[in-house]
Amino acid sequence: MQLHLAPMEGVVNARMRALLTAIGGIDRCITEFVRITDQLLPARVFHRLCPELEHGCKTPSGTPVYIQLLGGEPGPMAENAARAASLGAIGIDTNFGCPAKCVNRHRGGSVLLDEPELLYQIIKSMRSAVPASIPVTAKIRLGFNDDSKLIDIVSAINDAGANGLTIHARTKSDGYKPPAHWHQLAKLHDVNRIPLVANGEVWSPDDYQACKQQSGCSDVMLGRGLLARPDLALAIKTQSLGKKYHRDEWANILLLVEALFNDSVTSCAPRHVGGPIKQWLGYLRREYPQAQQLFDKIKRLNSAADIASAINEHRDYHLIVAA
Repeated sequence: MQLHLAPMEGVVNARMRALLTAIGGIDRCITEFVRITDQLLPARVFHRLCPELEHGCKTPSGTPVYIQLLGGEPGPMAENAARAASLGAIGIDTNFGCPAKCVNRHRGGSVLLDEPELLYQIIKSMRSAVPASIPVTAKIRLGFNDDSKLIDIVSAINDAGANGLTIHARTKSDGYKPPAHWHQLAKLHDVNRIPLVANGEVWSPDDYQACKQQSGCSDVMLGRGLLARPDLALAIKTQSLGKKYHRDEWANILLLVEALFNDSVTSCAPRHVGGPIKQWLGYLRREYPQAQQLFDKIKRLNSAADIASAINEHRDYHLIVAA
């Protein structure tokens, strides 16, 4: 069983990767995408999105991090994959799943799923440009408007020499609306010859088991579910061994929220200092009612001092209640 942390644009950056992997259970992270157009990007772009390059492409707790590229031209994708490898990337992922209209309009992300031959050329060129010791993987959806080309897409990615494939079990047209169609992955095992990772709508250990049964995949990528419940990967692994697992209490989650806030104070512009924790609380409130309470306290606050005061007040109140 492998559990991967999804590359959620604007959410799962290096700070979040460090916090979540420290809890345990996550086997691999993938960066937010590096947008590739028609030129070779400077090293600083790769280092900005993957500061883990300075530490062997691993988070502080030792979890491997792959660099993800997004683009629609084989040549530039290959050149930039080679650059990433030269900078120390230990794995390179390719984004063929992004549903954002602005990305799709510029021939990137999920719009390429309508062109399996182009997917083949992109992966083939990247595979040829990168040393054999460095995996080249891909992340896709079931299709663009529908799943009619799914077999062709998977065959193209396999034939091009990819080393792994993650499938978000929805089309671009589905967006993020439930359900995820895990059963669609089951039919792919006859044509797929590389590790296959299921993605979409896994919010709990029970969801993981359902996904595994319907898709035939034991490897899963977790995104919003892991942001809503930071110990989800650890819970899945523990319960899969038949052991009992007690969900992390809010007091422990609050420590992570505070750590993110303290990091934001030093790394964000003053007017944006509350943005990261407000965003994360938006996910956490699905699983923790206390997250909703804290969000309500800080949602209109902007200064670091005011937000810190609200967090302290929230913590002190819950310590009293717990006592």
